[in-house]
Amino acid sequence: MKITKLLVANRGEIAIRVFRAASELGIPTVALYTYEDRYSLHRYKADEAYQIGRDDEPLRPYLDIEGVLKVAKENGANAIHPGYGFLSENATLARRCREEGIIFVGPRPEVMEALGDKVAAKEVAMKCGVPLIESSENDLTDIDVALTEAHRIGYPVMLKAASGGGGRGMRVIRDDEQLAKGFF
Repeated sequence: MKITKLLVANRGEIAIRVFRAASELGIPTVALYTYEDRYSLHRYKADEAYQIGRDDEPLRPYLDIEGVLKVAKENGANAIHPGYGFLSENATLARRCREEGIIFVGPRPEVMEALGDKVAAKEVAMKCGVPLIESSENDLTDIDVALTEAHRIGYPVMLKAASGGGGRGMRVIRDDEQLAKGFF
């Protein structure tokens, strides 16, 4: 299926970059914006732009999957690019696009689910023979296991939330005291 009109479910610089690339490919674009973003440049760089959400919701509408799909369907966009952040790692959006016959510009929902959990993603990578940096192969469910692993690897270590995504929940840990504070 060929992309005939692309809705970018994002804002700001990333949306502008996607609009520029689509324009170079001759693909018409649709922007979403909230009331708060009504003067944002990304709104004016797309071929069409539609306000989403209520006037008192500056960011939540960008996370409204059904609202995004509604704008796409009502305005003939047959593809959605999530940009980064917001819905970019949301397997539900990819799945709903598939259900609605809309192209999701990104990984299949099954891939997103398999790789969204960083512990599970590492297991997949190991099974595929992908070289990995030194890390814990244990689920760090309690501080004692975390301390043992940190001593084995050596400080500094990076403590990451299993489902953090997008850099959320990452901390550089330099000693046992920081680990104890950062673990919970």
